[in-house]
Amino acid sequence: MHIPFARGLKARFVAVVPVLAALWLVTDAAVAQPKPPAVAAVAASAIEPAAPVSLSAQRLYERTRVKLVQIRTLLKSQSSQASVGSGFLVSDDGLLMTNYHVISQVALQPERYRLVYTTADGKEGSLELLAIDVVHDLALVRAKPTELATRGHLNFRPQSQPLNKGERIYSLGNPLDVGFALTEGNYNGLVERSFYPSIFFGGSLNPGMSGGPTLDEEGRVMGVNVATRRDGEQISFLVPSMYAEALLARGQKAAPIKTALYPEITRQLLAHQQVLVDRFIALPWRSAGHPHYQIPVPGEDFMRCWGSTSASETKGLDYERSDCQLEQTLFISGSQFTGGLTVRHETYEGAKLGLVRFTKLFGDSFRNERFGSGSLRDFTPPRCKEQFVTQGGLPLRVVLCMTAYRKLPGLFDVSVLVATQDQARAGAQGRLDARGLSFANAMRLSRHYLEGFAWKN
Repeated sequence: MHIPFARGLKARFVAVVPVLAALWLVTDAAVAQPKPPAVAAVAASAIEPAAPVSLSAQRLYERTRVKLVQIRTLLKSQSSQASVGSGFLVSDDGLLMTNYHVISQVALQPERYRLVYTTADGKEGSLELLAIDVVHDLALVRAKPTELATRGHLNFRPQSQPLNKGERIYSLGNPLDVGFALTEGNYNGLVERSFYPSIFFGGSLNPGMSGGPTLDEEGRVMGVNVATRRDGEQISFLVPSMYAEALLARGQKAAPIKTALYPEITRQLLAHQQVLVDRFIALPWRSAGHPHYQIPVPGEDFMRCWGSTSASETKGLDYERSDCQLEQTLFISGSQFTGGLTVRHETYEGAKLGLVRFTKLFGDSFRNERFGSGSLRDFTPPRCKEQFVTQGGLPLRVVLCMTAYRKLPGLFDVSVLVATQDQARAGAQGRLDARGLSFANAMRLSRHYLEGFAWKN
């Protein structure tokens, strides 16, 4: 389907753009401040005693603790810390792995921030940033080889030896800046319907443990701590070790990074969005089950869909809704995420309502939609175009909006809002939102979405 108003949108953006919960485990500096004794005492009394650590876990910790570090981001002008995470040695010459979101301030503002490490036995030193993988939230840093040369390093579990569900695994890090610790848990396989492989860790991870390793019983790295769910218990997530191995191979000979990494982040995000759009468009639309309309509902290969129905507060109006979303988003900075994709639709049946009342309710729902929620520091204001089109015999009102990333040129957020125009007292509305796409793929995805609407004969 041709989108006639796309050319005007691109022309506007060329003139505007200069040549882009959650759940991350990095500890903000404010979180790490000590609490008053009275508060700490109340908190302690409310927490159940932790389960005793097994003998094998104790031995594993003692064997690996010298290969762990806490990674802190400090202001260059002073020693105040801006964030705290964890990391681990992956070579004998001072290479360490951590999360991208742990070191993101240095990656984006190297003129303002610096990295330092502290070992479990109190040794300190500076770190250099060598490489990042923003899509899988990993970073490779380096200490002076002579400072950590005698400590050895952690090995990766071979990819040819997959774990079985239920096997014990052990996460290490420095939670909440209170000291190095080990958390036992279970390997629960890969997260279902995840766009990229992500490991479901049945154990507790806390802020400050980001970038620390999770080990098998032989002390080999099988994942990197990355996130946890705050709305559940012992639901945590790990980056599979294969991505850390790939970053190590790519970045171990790299020169230290001295300038902001926006160009490299843009390159990685452009590659990611191409894969995302290709895979999404390759999936057939599912049926929404509406008697009169064909409405695009995505498959659940890597998205989760939820439905709801209710008799509206306004008697006589029947309303149904479906929400589908890609649950993996990509961290750019503490204020900016990208990579999201959501598709939703709503159906309205108001045969028992008067024409004026239904028209007002249906129109108000369409007008209540908002676009461009990001900070103007990171994004341009949304640019929108509205047009009436006919698709598959179904007349539609379509609004297409785009927002450009100021520091990541060539990336856009796109929203497509659709409302049927064929019936006086019934209708459907749909919306697609995608973040961090090239202009070409934003148009391609918008066209694909609109082509999912049609009138049923």
